[in-house]
Amino acid sequence: MRLATLLSIAALLLIAGPAFAAAPSVFLEELTWTELRDAIAGGATTAIVPIGGTEQNGPLMALGKHNVRAKALAGMIAAKLGDAIVAPVMAYVPEGTIEPPQAHVKFPGTLTIPDAAFQSVLDWTAQSLRHAGFKTIVFLGDHGGYQKDMTAVADKLTGKWLKSDVRVYAIAEYYRVTQGEYVQVLKDHGAAAGEIGTHAGLADTSLMLAIDPALVRKDKLATAKGLTESNGIYGGTPAHATAELGQLGVDLIVAQTVAAIKKAAARQ
Repeated sequence: MRLATLLSIAALLLIAGPAFAAAPSVFLEELTWTELRDAIAGGATTAIVPIGGTEQNGPLMALGKHNVRAKALAGMIAAKLGDAIVAPVMAYVPEGTIEPPQAHVKFPGTLTIPDAAFQSVLDWTAQSLRHAGFKTIVFLGDHGGYQKDMTAVADKLTGKWLKSDVRVYAIAEYYRVTQGEYVQVLKDHGAAAGEIGTHAGLADTSLMLAIDPALVRKDKLATAKGLTESNGIYGGTPAHATAELGQLGVDLIVAQTVAAIKKAAARQ
């Protein structure tokens, strides 16, 4: 993860609530089991499961876009909440069939698994987090294709655990922001509707520039206007993408996701 992103998370931790102050990191995989135990005992009982995906993102953006973005944003969200730990990113997700190849699977590097396998991993991940002592388990999906799977697992487990104090939520706002409010903000800042795009266009690429510019081939952005779906870019162009435009999206995603998690947790 880039230094700027780590510094942003560190700054947020400085203003996080005292319940979380003892934990040296918001990321579960960076903690020892005793540090995690103590963080949960101190009130960090929300677990965030960031879900990415390994897929083509056009010729100008790396295959791991969703995974890097999901982890970075989940870290910022956890730091804002002050009582959350981020589980490892799920990088293997449904992307369509291989025979015949569909959508992103047509491009080398896209990794796909069946919906049933994905749901099973989500299920067992939530069970593991519940066993560790977490009370609120949150699925955050950085990709549109598996949102229904997240909701299905969250609803099933919440129903199963209804008599306990553990709840599982698929927070739809995290992804919806990128398709709604962020698009409008980009238009308000002069972006044309035809360049924003739904995949690897101006919106997608700007978010990545704000989070980890190393994953974007910036020297090729100026020549990106002629790229189309045959190159893996859907409905837009990344030619005018900037980190500044991306930061607008980052701020929206973090703020609205934090609010949605708090609202869901308040119903428990």
